[in-house]
Parts: sequence; C-alpha cells; structure tokens
Amino acid sequence: MKQFIVGISGINAVDNPGPGVGVARSLKDDKELNVKVVGFAYDAMEPGIYMDWLIDKVFVMPYPSGGRDAFIERLRYIKNSYGLDLIIPNLDAELPLYTKYRTEIEDLGIRIFVPDHEQYQLRGKDRLPEVAEKINIEIPQTRVVNSSGEFAKALEQIGLPVMVKGAFYNAYPADTAQEAFNHFNKIVSEWGYPVILQRTVSGEEMNVVAVGDGHGGLIGQVGIKKMWITSLGKIWTGVTVKNEMMQAATENFVREYRWKGPLEMECIVDDDIVYLIEINPRFPAWVYFAAGVGMNLPAAMLRRAFGLSMGDTRDYEAGKLYIRYTYEIITDMDVFQNLLTKGEN
Repeated sequence: MKQFIVGISGINAVDNPGPGVGVARSLKDDKELNVKVVGFAYDAMEPGIYMDWLIDKVFVMPYPSGGRDAFIERLRYIKNSYGLDLIIPNLDAELPLYTKYRTEIEDLGIRIFVPDHEQYQLRGKDRLPEVAEKINIEIPQTRVVNSSGEFAKALEQIGLPVMVKGAFYNAYPADTAQEAFNHFNKIVSEWGYPVILQRTVSGEEMNVVAVGDGHGGLIGQVGIKKMWITSLGKIWTGVTVKNEMMQAATENFVREYRWKGPLEMECIVDDDIVYLIEINPRFPAWVYFAAGVGMNLPAAMLRRAFGLSMGDTRDYEAGKLYIRYTYEIITDMDVFQNLLTKGEN
C-alpha cells in the first residue's frame, strides 16, 4: 500500500492544547492506511515533538507573521528533502496562509483539504450573525471591536454578563465591567485586535466536529456535550450527544457555503434553542474523541483527498465518555538540540 506522508501542525499539547496530537493519533489508528506523520513545530518545547510513537519527523516552521516567501520555501524544502503528500493545518493563526496560498501549495505537489480564502473569511466572528441566519440557528448579541472606546460602547449596548474573546485564542467570562476591561487589556497585549464581545447565554455547552467535502456534502460529524472544562474553556471531560438542531445547522453550513475541510461549531443549547458561539476552521483538540467512537474524520479526510474508499462515517453512538489526561515523557536532549541547531529532527 502507498505510504502517505502527512504534515500536521498544532502539536503543542499543553494546557491550551492544539489539535495536532489528536489528528496524528486518528491517522495512526486507521490500520488500512500507511501514514508517516511530519510534525510542524513553532517552538522546540512543543510536547508533540517528543512523541516519537506518533510523530515520525519534525520540522520547525517559520511563524505565520513571516509571510508567504518563508512559508512556501519551507514547504518546498520539506517536500524535496523528506516528502510531503498532504498537510492538515490545525492552528487558527496559520490558516490564512494555507487558504490564501492553497494553489501554490498544491503546485508543489502537496495536497491540502482546506476552504478557499473567501470561504475562510465567512466564518469570521464578525460574519457570524449573517451565517447564523442562513443556517437557521440563533446567535447571542455580538460585537467586534478595535479600540477601547469601541469596547466601552459595545459593553454598554450588550450589558453584563459577557464573554471577552481574542480573534484566535482565549475566551474569558466577565460579570462586571472591570473584569471585562481586564480581559480586554490582557487579550490586546497578547494577541492584538480585534477583540470580540459577546452576551453570555445560559445552557449546555455542545460542540460539533465535522468535515465538508467542498461540494456541499458532509463527510461526517460528531456532537459532544462538555461536562468539565479547564480554566481556559478547553474540554477535559465530555460525552457524545445527538442534538438534531445542532447537527442540522452543521449540515446547513456545509451545504450553504460548500465548505471544504474540517470545522468545529461551538454552541450553547438551552432546551429547544441552539446558539452559535463560534465556528473554528480546523479540527478541535478533542478530535480523537470522534475517532474513538468510530468516526475517524482525519482519516476519512485523507481518504477523500486521495480518492480512496471512505468506509462508514455516517453514524456514531451517543453516551460515550471522553476523559483527557496528562502524561510525562522522559527523553534525551538530542531532539531539542537538533531542533535549535538544524531546525528539524
């Protein structure tokens, strides 16, 4: 069987974990596929680098802020020196590069299963009210701000309590105006603008991971309910659920926008009302949960990208439990030193 070399980013399995380790586990779980995983790291301390039973090769990548030239040249080097058949990007900050330069990446002989740049822009937090209306789902009051003055005005309009969110990472609840401004200042100092202010709604936190085929069809989806989350709002314990309204909204989104690639819909469900909170244009950190209940979406996406048989990705069992845990790796310093001096290992 052909061997597939797949590049995966987001191997920062820390307190705010990236999806990369879960994607790698999912690909390795498909025993009919022969996959070598290449880890794309942005820091030599990312834990996924040292999981040599999952990650076969590691390359340090230029930061997304470095722009097109450094990015494309690094991919060309990896393709020519090691081989690279497919890339699964897993970090919000790098997605604009992959969507904007998708054609150039494919010209290198590397396949990529992501939305085009116009599709990517549609899931932006400033477009969510428009999206929610089209896919028949509710949305809390939301404002996108680019200054402290706009933030103060938006806070007065929306009222308390609110969620204060960064454009790429972090979301903090605030019950008072002082809390809201503290979170606002923290996000701006770390990530810059814009900052998103959203009215807090009550209900159960439910998410969906799904993959669209780019033609309006759904490759598969799995819904979960968060039972226990970290201080950063990341799921630690969850259970699979089947909420018809939430899943229908996911299908509507994929069909309406002909979405290509993975996505995560974050929702709050209050009885018969489903609120759309965010749409993330990549796999979530809990993606291995889907593989664990028989819906191996990363493997299914690879199969679709190369025209292989898909198997059954239509259904899963509700009531399955997911529990995240911490794990320690003891190793030598060689890998760390190679990454610092050579940029790969």
